[in-house]
Amino acid sequence: MDPAPPVDLRLLRAFLAVADTLHFGRAAEELHVAQPALSQQVRRLERELGVQLLTRTSRSVALTPAGSALRDRARALLGQVRRDLDEAVRIGRGEEGRLDVGFVSSALPVGPIRLVQAFRAAHPLVRVELTEGYTSHLLTLLARGALDLAVVRDPDPRDGIVVHVFHREPFVAAVPREHPLATRPSVRATELARDPFVFFPAHAGRLATQRNLAPVVEDGHVPEIAQVGSSWTTLLHLVGAGMGVTVAPLSAASTAPDDVVVLPLEGSSHVSELGWAMREGDERPLLRSFVTAS
Repeated sequence: MDPAPPVDLRLLRAFLAVADTLHFGRAAEELHVAQPALSQQVRRLERELGVQLLTRTSRSVALTPAGSALRDRARALLGQVRRDLDEAVRIGRGEEGRLDVGFVSSALPVGPIRLVQAFRAAHPLVRVELTEGYTSHLLTLLARGALDLAVVRDPDPRDGIVVHVFHREPFVAAVPREHPLATRPSVRATELARDPFVFFPAHAGRLATQRNLAPVVEDGHVPEIAQVGSSWTTLLHLVGAGMGVTVAPLSAASTAPDDVVVLPLEGSSHVSELGWAMREGDERPLLRSFVTAS
């Protein structure tokens, strides 16, 4: 059996108007076209389909069995086309779609996830998926297209990725409550250099490692990394357990347990930066809507 020929949607709209009213005059008025033009459109549709859709007399118009079947399907088809077009317009305006957002857990106290929630509330038709990870891992996902944007901390430069910094903060020291320095109001980071350190593995990021340890190595002493962890929460708990000390961004240290003392660093001008990372040249309306809202 030969497939049905492609049909102009305008012909379906013309037929559906007549099928619903069973009157060419009233249908022509609804469509704001001349009645002879409407009649020609319906006849053209019948010719293209090769079936009779209407029986016409001087007094009445009736649907044939084929016309009855097409009326219901045409209404569903045109309704779906309208919905599809509306969806395309909403996506084009950045009002609908999916956004995959990565984040480093240490950024949570600063509030970017609250911005995600606010965006969700303002754009209920946008599905926002969140992924947690290291900055280096998030940048890899972003470069592959698995993420649309990510909150990253002190990222290494990467071709094709741009970062818009939205927050800068100082570093602080974190020591066990029993540490000799724990009773001080503040410390110099270099005073910690000979203590065992807990820190991220090297592959977590070169720039992040350099910035984080910069206050400590100012006197030339490089601390020994005695234990590594996958998040600041883990590292701070290791500090509390007496596994070592560390230097952390201020917001990351806000999750320190009770057995950890957080101390300001004296004379240190080093800062950690949080930023939104995205692919260079990505100008999708949905992404622009999110960045603008942020």
